[in-house]
Amino acid sequence: MKILIVEDNERVSTLLKRGLETQAYETSVVEDGMQALGILERQSFDLVITDILLPHLDGISLCKALKSKNPQLPVIMLTALGTTDEKIQGFDAGADDYMVKPFELRELYARIKVVLKRTQSTGSIPEVSSILSYADLSIDLTLKTVKRGDVDVYLTPKEFKLLVYLLQNKERVVSRTELAENVWDTYFDTGTNFIDVYINYLRKKIDKNFDGKLIHTKSGMGFIVSNKL
Repeated sequence: MKILIVEDNERVSTLLKRGLETQAYETSVVEDGMQALGILERQSFDLVITDILLPHLDGISLCKALKSKNPQLPVIMLTALGTTDEKIQGFDAGADDYMVKPFELRELYARIKVVLKRTQSTGSIPEVSSILSYADLSIDLTLKTVKRGDVDVYLTPKEFKLLVYLLQNKERVVSRTELAENVWDTYFDTGTNFIDVYINYLRKKIDKNFDGKLIHTKSGMGFIVSNKL
C-alpha cells in the first residue's frame, strides 16, 4: 500500500513516515498542497494523509481537488484545529477521516486500516461507467473490447492497458516516465524506445486506417490523445 503524506512540519512528517513504514506501508512526503497535486498526477497512491494548514494550497482545497478527480481515493486529515465546525468543513470537502493533533500513532494505524477496508469494499462495485470513450474511440472496460467507430480493434493486454491509461488522461500530455510507472509498474530506463514501440503498435491499430488521428507525440514531453491537433 502506498501512502502520500502532505505535511509541512518536518518533525511530524518524519514521525509519520517512520511509523508507517514500520507497518509495511510505502510512503512519500511532500510539504504543500500544490506539490501533492503534482505527484498525484504522476503516481498512484492508496491513501493520502494531509494536514489542513499548508502553504500554497490548504488541506481543505487539496481534498476537494483530489475528490473531484478521484472520488475513490481515501483522504485522512490531520490538524491542530479540533472544533466541530472545522471537522464538518473537512468532511464536507470529502475527507474520509479526521484526526486532531496530537494523536497516538497506534490510533492512526487503526484508522488507516478502517478507511482502506471501507474504500476497498465500496470500490469493488464501480459507480462510474465501464465505457471509456473519446471522439469515435470507445473502450469497454468490463468486456475488454475496443472500437473505432463501428470497427472492432484487437489489442494485446499491454496495448489495452496503455490505451486505457492514455484515454483516462485524454487531452493531457503523458510523459514516458508516467507511462512506465503506471502501465508497466516499473522504473526502467525511459531513454530507450520501449514505450515508443508500443505507441507505434497502438497507432497502427487505432489511427492508421481511420480518418482523424488521435494519438500524438509531443516532442521531448510525451504523448497525448486528442482530436484537436
